[in-house]
Amino acid sequence: MSALRNSDKCGYGHGTWNNRFAGSSVLARWAPPFFNNGLDPDTTEGAIDLVYQLPNMHVEYVQVEPPGIPTAFWRSVGPSHNVFVVESFMDELAAAAKQDAVAYRLALLDKAPRAKAVLELAAEKAGWGQPLPERVGRGVSVQFAFATYMAQVAEVEVSRDGAVRVRRVVCAVDCGTVINPDTVQAQIESAVIFGITAALHGEITLKDGRVEQTNFDTYQMLRMNEAPAIEVHIVQSSEPPGGMGEAGTSAIVPAVVNAIFAATGKRLRKLPVDGSALKA
Repeated sequence: MSALRNSDKCGYGHGTWNNRFAGSSVLARWAPPFFNNGLDPDTTEGAIDLVYQLPNMHVEYVQVEPPGIPTAFWRSVGPSHNVFVVESFMDELAAAAKQDAVAYRLALLDKAPRAKAVLELAAEKAGWGQPLPERVGRGVSVQFAFATYMAQVAEVEVSRDGAVRVRRVVCAVDCGTVINPDTVQAQIESAVIFGITAALHGEITLKDGRVEQTNFDTYQMLRMNEAPAIEVHIVQSSEPPGGMGEAGTSAIVPAVVNAIFAATGKRLRKLPVDGSALKA
């Protein structure tokens, strides 16, 4: 749960970024020595070390544990929710400023050349700005998480009955020195599928103190015929290697939601996606 405010939505670099978010801390229970001064580095990653040039920035984390529900690690941990909030809000700022979503971000990345490079590469390879059919949109996200720079562009179609289909995902990644590019590609592809599943279907419900979903018949996964075309473009780099196992999951979710806005004009601030809110 997070709240973001910006006091100057139409300017570059002159506003105040204030992010206060609340959530469970897995480290506080499983590895207490890593929970220092009320901060959980897993929970806060993706909210603190932003790639954007924001001179006035304030981030707060409040530990809130859901009663009776022990939480555990999930693929991409803190960035899973933080990047969704940050990149969704950046898209809202771009729209409020009547700026292109990619151009708005690029203007804030002069001091983050590696982030700027992956964003430019992803946008180029995705054909950003080229016309699309009705109710099809492109959405973008850019992040620095797990010591890896990544940008993703999702192309999403929303039918008139509210059904969402991710048609194509283009990812550009700078994870430093690459040992095995096939592994990088495989990690991103699986993380994208995992993240789309979460964005579209990943709801867990409880009844009488028990989780209702027990297997894949009640917890829907993205089917093979629903999987998008995924392109991975790796930036050649001699920087130290970054992480690849989870970065793709946190990047894809805001890209999908931002694409839904581009296709329908409707903002979604809660997941999983509620198709009933997207009907024409």
